[in-house]
Amino acid sequence: MTLGRLEIEEKKVGKELYDYQQDAIDRIFERLKNFPEGHNLLYQLPTGGGKTVIFSEIAKRYIQELGKKVLILTHRIELCGQTSEMLSEFGVKNKIINSKVKTLPDQDDYMCFVAMVETLNNRLQDEKLEMEHVGLVIIDEAHYNSFRKLFQFFEKADILGVTATPLSSNIKLPMHENYSELIVGHSISSLIEKGFLSKANTYSFDVNLGSLKIGIDGDYTVSSSDLLYGNYLMQEKLLLAYKEKSLGKKTLIFNNGINTSRAVYSLFMNAGYDIRHLDNTNSDQERKDILHWFKTKPDAILTSVGILTTGFDEPTVETIILNRATKSLTLFYQMIGRGSRILPNKSEFTVIDLGNNALRFGLWDSYIDWQAIFRAPDYYLQNLSTDVEIERQFKYVMPAELREKFSKSESVEFNIKEEYALLTKQGLRPKAAIENSIEQHARICAENSTDYFEAMELAKLLEEDIKYRVKRYSYCICKSTDNYVFWLQEDYKRKLSLSLNRKFISIE
Repeated sequence: MTLGRLEIEEKKVGKELYDYQQDAIDRIFERLKNFPEGHNLLYQLPTGGGKTVIFSEIAKRYIQELGKKVLILTHRIELCGQTSEMLSEFGVKNKIINSKVKTLPDQDDYMCFVAMVETLNNRLQDEKLEMEHVGLVIIDEAHYNSFRKLFQFFEKADILGVTATPLSSNIKLPMHENYSELIVGHSISSLIEKGFLSKANTYSFDVNLGSLKIGIDGDYTVSSSDLLYGNYLMQEKLLLAYKEKSLGKKTLIFNNGINTSRAVYSLFMNAGYDIRHLDNTNSDQERKDILHWFKTKPDAILTSVGILTTGFDEPTVETIILNRATKSLTLFYQMIGRGSRILPNKSEFTVIDLGNNALRFGLWDSYIDWQAIFRAPDYYLQNLSTDVEIERQFKYVMPAELREKFSKSESVEFNIKEEYALLTKQGLRPKAAIENSIEQHARICAENSTDYFEAMELAKLLEEDIKYRVKRYSYCICKSTDNYVFWLQEDYKRKLSLSLNRKFISIE
């Protein structure tokens, strides 16, 4: 067998390496050739930076220069096919080990294999398949922990993990336990500056996440997310956000649960928008048809659950809507990354955040110290802002459409925290802060109404502002239990009604 003729085609087809990709390949390959046995290497590069391009070229060079076989592991069947195609573009003859492959009688005909982790593990565990002379194992999406089970079969091989987020999907199994060194690639901001990624314009809509529950995986449960994001107010907020920031744009909506996604589908359909729903219960043909529709329709809206976070590449996406909250940094980057592909007429995209995610993790293109996260993931996770801390940063801003209904009022704002502090400093009753807030609400309702009934209709529209003010007041008095806050909100609305009654009686 002549390696040059059989395994590596003389002419590479397709992909051309960018300078930053070539630089990464040189750095990684230098380490692969020089580090000692058992010195597993991890490489980080943002979604959209071309990780598959980089490790395909590494596989090619490894085979050419060292004459050893390369195994590439993925966690999803779609990634297997995409990786195999990319290797072929680089002239690397490869074989996919999928569920149909039981043995490898032809393994001497290949120097490169692509395999699903579960499939390969089952074959190796059953001793039905042996992989000989593997010198390098490349692990795509290395932050997933399912790959660890295969390390025992390749103890003498070089290990290269690649990921956009070197933070383990399981906090109890940190990545530094399996990888000796992290090489950090170009940052998102530098790739945007160099014109390789689109710039994200992020719009955050404050959401009270107090009702969400944390599951055993450390993220918000599907059931509690469905309850929150399926309610009328959240659906109205989603539709309003779409109309304000993404109307007419190709939009991809991420949800935490199938019930929520289907509710989103019905919401947009009833509002007259063309939309499709996709989850893992759709057949392969349905998925193919939906994605073709999404690709070809300029203003398409696709609502989905999880299935499009990896292995999906549609550069024409103009808006990403995070209609969910997550505590997973990896998922946060994966979701937004679906909109980051650049096109000749696309240098920016929109992110609509309905889960306080940007407040939790920072903006998508903000600097992040991956080396620190790699070395001490516990410290990073423990220092993320809690939902309560995030909520304390909220500032209610009356929507423009609602502000028009109060056009006769010069100002509609009232800072209850400052009012409380001022009253306390003056030695007056702190409770007057909430009373003064009620009076201010009553005044603007009266200013924009001709009678009590019209004023009460306006007062009903102040629901979100009332919740915001009451919550701020509860923080001031250090009494913010759910039952107390709910009682205070109801008492506030009752007193607002009485205040309006008095105003219009006195007018008459």
